Amino acid sequence: MPRILIIEDEPGVQMTLEDRLQAEGYETEVRGDGIKGQQEAEENAYDLILLDIMLPGRDGFSVCQNLRNKKINTPVLMLTARNTSVDNIMGLRQGADDYVSKPFDMGVLLARIEALLRRSALGGGTGSGEEEVFSFGDFTFDLKQGRLMKKGEVIDLHAKEFHLLKFLLRHRNELLSRDRILNEVWGYESETTTRTVDVHIAKLRQKLGESELPRFIETVRGQGYRFSG
Repeated sequence: MPRILIIEDEPGVQMTLEDRLQAEGYETEVRGDGIKGQQEAEENAYDLILLDIMLPGRDGFSVCQNLRNKKINTPVLMLTARNTSVDNIMGLRQGADDYVSKPFDMGVLLARIEALLRRSALGGGTGSGEEEVFSFGDFTFDLKQGRLMKKGEVIDLHAKEFHLLKFLLRHRNELLSRDRILNEVWGYESETTTRTVDVHIAKLRQKLGESELPRFIETVRGQGYRFSG
């Protein structure tokens, strides 16, 4: 039975998360501030951490960064009330695996949790033995720093573009269907369709300078995409 640590200071959100997750068959533990939450994550093993950003004692960004610095690679799903690209990118840069904006749909949150647990079981979560810096062409993609660079120049990525590129690179040379990309990167959001994948691939291609002649992200007609750079 997967164990989930909830680091959240709002009692109503704590209760809602704990009740629903336990009903879904998860074991849960709750901590209401960043310092106690980090201590719990360091001392006990969990399969996933739900981590709020705005916490008393120590904010979620610092908690996540401290855990990663200590080589604790439990998947982290950040909860943010701000819903801004800056917060989302910051969380990913500190080592978070995904994020959900408040107020969140419980079905979406559960799907994200399932996707992260599945990815972790398959070896696709954040781990000390995984590659953290990818190079292709003139580009360098540093997961720890959260930066895509071309010849020393930083290429700005929105949070979802960051997550999409990370997924493509971690599955380099694999044929990835649109459904799989959607499920792994977006997490089964009901209002999202595979067309969203195409749109974000197009935006990512533009930032890689290959909008007219794809070099890295190959379209496999009728099947999906392959990152082959």
